[in-house]
Amino acid sequence: MRYLTAGESHGKQLTTIIEGVPSQLNLLKEDINESLIRRQGGYGRGRRMKIEKDLVEITSGVRHGFTLGSPISLVIKNDDFKHWTHIMGEDPIDDDVEVKRQITKPRPGHADLNGALKYGHRDMRNVLERSSARETAARVAAGAVAKVILKEVGIDIIGYVKQIYNVKATDQHHLTIEDKKLKSNESTVRALDESKEQDMMDAIDQAKKDGDSIGGIVEVHVEGVPAGLGSHVHYDRKLDGRIAGSVMSINAFKGVEFGVGFDAANRRGSETHDEIAYDSERGYYRKTNNLGGFEGGMTTGMPIIVKGVMKPIPTLYKPLNSVDIDTKETFQASIERSDSCAVPAASVVMEHIVAWEVANALLEQFTSDTIGQLKEEIKRYRERIQQF
Repeated sequence: MRYLTAGESHGKQLTTIIEGVPSQLNLLKEDINESLIRRQGGYGRGRRMKIEKDLVEITSGVRHGFTLGSPISLVIKNDDFKHWTHIMGEDPIDDDVEVKRQITKPRPGHADLNGALKYGHRDMRNVLERSSARETAARVAAGAVAKVILKEVGIDIIGYVKQIYNVKATDQHHLTIEDKKLKSNESTVRALDESKEQDMMDAIDQAKKDGDSIGGIVEVHVEGVPAGLGSHVHYDRKLDGRIAGSVMSINAFKGVEFGVGFDAANRRGSETHDEIAYDSERGYYRKTNNLGGFEGGMTTGMPIIVKGVMKPIPTLYKPLNSVDIDTKETFQASIERSDSCAVPAASVVMEHIVAWEVANALLEQFTSDTIGQLKEEIKRYRERIQQF
C-alpha cells in the first residue's frame, strides 16, 4: 500500500488517497471517524478542537460498504474555512490588496524558517499551513483503514501515554491489550496508570498557565503479529526500521525505541536478549520481550512494543525571540492558536502510523488482491511456522 495526503491547516480540506487496499474489505466511514474523534480528544487540546469536528467523506474506492481494489480517496472538510477564504483561497488577488496575517517572523522549533529558505517564501504562512500537525488527521484516516485490515487477520493495536513532562506512569505489563484499550480510551490523558492521571493534568494546567508547553512519551502495543514479518536481507525491508522512520515523521517526535530501547545501554547481554522456548500449542516463543517483538528486522511473534518521545509544542503563548526576515530585527515569534500539550492525541496518531506500517508489511509479504486471499494466506503461514 501507499498513500498521499494533501491540504493545509486552514485550507478547504484534507485529502488522503490510498492505493493497494485489498478488494472486498468491509470499510465504513464510521471505522475512520472513530479514529479521527479519538485524535481530537485528550486533556490539553486547544480551542481548534472545539471549532472543528473531523469527519470523513469517502469519495472513491468503496461501493456499498466494500472496497473495490481501486484507489480510495478520503476527504476531511474544514468547516472553519469560511473564515479563512481571503487568507487561504486559491484565486489570485490584486497586488494592492493586503493579505492579512502575513508571517515574517519564524517561530523557533517549527519548519517556518527552513521551509522559507528552501522554497523561497517571503510569507511563511505558505510553510506553516502544510507543516502543521493538522496534517496528521489525514494520516490517521489512512491508519484507520490499515486497522480494519489488521482486525480481519487477528491483529490488534492500541496506543497510550507513558509520560507527560516529568510525570511517569508505572508499567502496566500485566494488562491484556483489551484492558489497555479500555483504560486508554477512558482516560482523559490516555494513560493506563490511573494514579498518575491527576498529576499529568496538573502539569498540563501549569504549563498552560505559564504560557508554555510540555511533551512526553507514548507507547504502542501490537498483538497477534506472526513471526517473520519484515526481512533481514536489505536495510529498507527491516520492519522495525520502517516503523522507526514513520514514527519519527510525526510532527514533534524526536526519538523512538523498541522494548527496553535505550535502557539496553545499561544492561548486559544476558539481561537483554530474549530466550527462545517452544511448546506444541504456541510453537516458538520468547520467555521475555525486552527487544519489543523484533530481531534482525523481523517480528518474533511476541507483541510489538514501540515508544516515541514528543517534544513540547513549539508554539508558545510566551513566545521565544526570533528574527523578522524582512527587517532582520529581533522580535518575539508569531503566535498561532495551539495546544499546551498534545501528547494524548499523539498516542492516537502514533497508533495509526504503526498500524499502517504493519498492515503494509503484511500486504507485501502475502497475496492480497482480495481480503479473502490475505486471510487465507496468513492462516496457512501461521500454521506452517507453528509446525516448523
